[in-house]
Amino acid sequence: MAAVFDIDLETEEASDGEGEPELSPADVDAELRAAGLEPVGRYEEVELSESSVNPGPERIGPHCFELLRVLGKGGYGKVFQVRKVQGTNTGKIFAMKVLRKAKIVCNAKDTAHTRAERSILEAVRHPFIVELVYAFQTGGKLYLILECLSGGELFTHLEREGIFMEDTACFYLGEITLALGHLHSQGIIYRDLKPENIMLNSQGHIKLTDFGLCKESIHEGCITHTFCGTVEYMAPEILVRSGHNRAVDWWSLGALMYDMLTGSPPFTAENRKKTVDKILRGKLTLPPYLTPDARELLKKFLKRNPSQRVGGGAGDAADVQKQPFFRHINWDDLLARRVDPPFRPCLQSEEDVSQFDTRFTRQTPVDSPDGAALSESADQAFLGFTYVAPSVLESIKEGFSYQRKQRSPRTPVSPLKFSPFEGLRPSVEVPEPPPAPAPAVGTAPLPIRPPTGTKKAKKGRGRCGR
Repeated sequence: MAAVFDIDLETEEASDGEGEPELSPADVDAELRAAGLEPVGRYEEVELSESSVNPGPERIGPHCFELLRVLGKGGYGKVFQVRKVQGTNTGKIFAMKVLRKAKIVCNAKDTAHTRAERSILEAVRHPFIVELVYAFQTGGKLYLILECLSGGELFTHLEREGIFMEDTACFYLGEITLALGHLHSQGIIYRDLKPENIMLNSQGHIKLTDFGLCKESIHEGCITHTFCGTVEYMAPEILVRSGHNRAVDWWSLGALMYDMLTGSPPFTAENRKKTVDKILRGKLTLPPYLTPDARELLKKFLKRNPSQRVGGGAGDAADVQKQPFFRHINWDDLLARRVDPPFRPCLQSEEDVSQFDTRFTRQTPVDSPDGAALSESADQAFLGFTYVAPSVLESIKEGFSYQRKQRSPRTPVSPLKFSPFEGLRPSVEVPEPPPAPAPAVGTAPLPIRPPTGTKKAKKGRGRCGR
């Protein structure tokens, strides 16, 4: 092999540099010229190390983030507010969603949904969809680092207001329509639209979060049969399992619109069975104070036959945008976020968590130790999970330097699986195919400031799936 590459194999003693004359800067310049190279400016000695030889994308892990607050919890994990303490974006605030592998791999459907969520978040870039910045994993956990949406859930604001005025609802519904239209254009159906999965950024614009129940590759003419979603917002065709397509998202948008304008979804009852019965057979009751445009759009959204539902045809979001209820919206301005939101969160700093439920934000943020790793076969389900956003890679290239950077102190992080900020309304789902099994894990806490204020407890609307 040495002959092929003309490599001079030296002994250990011969290569330790003893007895070799040190080259002066002038000697180095002369050698460069002899090799046909022109010396350029000053140069310096650089220690050969992994960081200097391979300064590319940083090695992201839990140690890169300082835990600040707990933002939410669910059956599979937690969502933390974190600060990046080293590398690119040092000092920036993010939301960290931590999922326990062992809980996920016990159910083939959960494994598929987790992979789909990670895949969709990487593929989709839109002003009204949460941005994935990093993704990485340890032996027992999966981590998604997302932009931190400090405006909190739309659910919280709706609870606070009771109902929205039509112009306020129109603004939010318009931004959601653009987000859904973009997902549909990529062959993705969302299937879990509800106030808890809609966040506000610091300016008050919406962002869709929690892509765990999404389905990919559903283009025009394709259907799927998975039973999933949150019952009060689920379309009839999901409930009867007759097969569904992207039209289910427009039913959910209609249920959400009704919720915004009246204070509750259109079909509710004291238990799930009666709620399902109302969705399938109940009469749609519209309050008299709604304008004709709002009434007309609600009726079109809540058609039980998906082929007759607005948005259910080939036009998809374009048909929704043409409705009289949206006649005053300039869609180009809305997409460019040039329209002022009706509500701008009152935030004191980037770390302000006043818009989140104090049941979570008052908890000490702790990430349990990451002890038990999955078996090699079970861990195959999460191959390729790691991700760094293109914007981060660009900033790394722009800041490329041979100088050694000082490392910030390492800080720990935590587990669990849950929508990035989803409220505690349970969800259900009935499986399709199957993968593999495994165990769970986590790290340590940091001091926190207890916030003030309380919020109304969430009503229990059962979410199916995941």
